[in-house]
Amino acid sequence: MEVMDYFKQICSIPHCSFETQKMSEFLVDFCNKNGCKTVMDEFGTIHAIKGKPKLCLQAHYDMVCIGEAPNLELVVDNGYMMAKNSSLGADNGIGVAIMMNAISNFENIECLFTNDEEVGMIGATNFKGEIVSKYLLNLDSEDDNEVIVGCAGGLDLFASIDSKMQITSIKNTYEVTVSRLCGGHSGIEIHKNISNAIKVLTRFLKENDCKLVSIDGGERSNSIPTKAKAVVVSEKELVSNNEFISVKKIDSSKEVMANGDIVLAFINSFSQGVRSYDANINIVLNSINLSLVNIKDGKVVLTFFARSMDEKGLRELEFETTELAKVLGFDVVVKDRSVAWKPEITDFANDILKQLQVFRPEAKITAIHAGLECGILKDGQKNLTVCSIGPNIHSPHSTNEKVELASVEIITKVVNNIVRKYQ
Repeated sequence: MEVMDYFKQICSIPHCSFETQKMSEFLVDFCNKNGCKTVMDEFGTIHAIKGKPKLCLQAHYDMVCIGEAPNLELVVDNGYMMAKNSSLGADNGIGVAIMMNAISNFENIECLFTNDEEVGMIGATNFKGEIVSKYLLNLDSEDDNEVIVGCAGGLDLFASIDSKMQITSIKNTYEVTVSRLCGGHSGIEIHKNISNAIKVLTRFLKENDCKLVSIDGGERSNSIPTKAKAVVVSEKELVSNNEFISVKKIDSSKEVMANGDIVLAFINSFSQGVRSYDANINIVLNSINLSLVNIKDGKVVLTFFARSMDEKGLRELEFETTELAKVLGFDVVVKDRSVAWKPEITDFANDILKQLQVFRPEAKITAIHAGLECGILKDGQKNLTVCSIGPNIHSPHSTNEKVELASVEIITKVVNNIVRKYQ
């Protein structure tokens, strides 16, 4: 079978984050049938060893499900594959498919299929096994012109405040919805100034003197929100001239959120996106994304995802956001901190670059402003040399996600050549 045949199989099996059991069963069965010694831990990470490997391939098998996913209707157009009205899961299903192809073709191969990467790198963080190979090639990058040798660290910051209600005399009640924004990855696309649906919504509410009844927005912690919705009351008739904002009058609410103005003030004053940039190497150094807002257990909860290329920058983002939240009366909890992977050019990286330049002469060694499991796995293993490559994937974590088929073919050839060299 070819790599894209394996990928189509993957697409036929639901594997949204936290809902990966069917996929894990499929992968374990595949590895066992192809001669691997296979172990799956309690977090769903699958460790497969065949022969006496020197090289480990690694990818995660969960996907960000946006739109109609996981019910994927695959479409091929102008050299790209995409899914109709949904995310595709090429991030990181293509990597998984390349690994399946390698397992079927080589006698000495180690593969690590991690789980729930998209929701806090849970599988990689909790992996306690020993990688027997000295080299690890991650397949979760999304530009076939690059060999990645470093990545950003990150953290989730949760700010919460009481959602208690109070009586209002205002009668006009509306449901205001922001939808159909393009969204995108909150790391590799954060520099594109993509509109954040939550901030678009709260600015409209503030400009129209609305009082908050309820609010909900965003899709995933590592996605730039595409949609958000609020129920509000207003003294005046609400009208939207923005094609992405709809207003619908609904039955009157007798109560509004007591801390509603504070919630709106926090969101509107928060600075979304890139905080610092290194023009010399053309990479974002520090960024933060407002990912989610929802009401849960009597609290309004805002979820932020901060990223930095070093620990100092991550601490600064945490401090600044925490201080702003606390002065407004929010409680703050930080979770799922991941380490930055300090860039390092090795002989392994140069081997991969040489193979890649056969097809992409302008290919280069660089780092990426996104979280890769490489940093976590390297930190947890002794003397492990790591790199990351991958095919061209555009707009992951959105309904616009698509993968370039010619690029998949190139990366497959490069991976096979590297695995062959390290037999």
